[in-house]
Amino acid sequence: MKPKIAIYPGTFDPITNGHLDVIKRASFLFDGLIIAVAKSELKKPLFSVEDRVKMVNLAICDEKEIKKSVCVHSFDNLVADFAKDQEARVLIRGLRAVSDFEYELQMGYANASLNKELETIYLMPSLQNAFISSTVVRSILLHGGDISHLVSPLVYQFIKERRCMQ
Repeated sequence: MKPKIAIYPGTFDPITNGHLDVIKRASFLFDGLIIAVAKSELKKPLFSVEDRVKMVNLAICDEKEIKKSVCVHSFDNLVADFAKDQEARVLIRGLRAVSDFEYELQMGYANASLNKELETIYLMPSLQNAFISSTVVRSILLHGGDISHLVSPLVYQFIKERRCMQ
């Protein structure tokens, strides 16, 4: 039987504890989980795609609650096409609030129209992580605030070192 592979796509600019929460649970639902870091030039990310991939790898490397069948890739095409290339039939998306649902539902339908075999599964982060978004983290970071409780310790250290270098 073919392994069930899922993709968790996003910009992860940066990866947060909310993302990790979803990754932990998704990693046990599937034989393999690909964390797909979108290049997303249109969103004008704060961090390069290479740095975002590094941060995702740092965030998952220490997590004992994440299955070892998780890997990280970057992509620069439609997620529906990326899923087809990876032979994945499931997309994982996180929902924090009702406001996320409408957008994610539209994206799920759009992706299904591009790849008929693709299903989208929505997972909610735990209550303690429900308010965390990359946008909130970036805003706090850009205003000199403390983000250490919003990202993993290794990601926090990486960002601290990167921000000092710039």
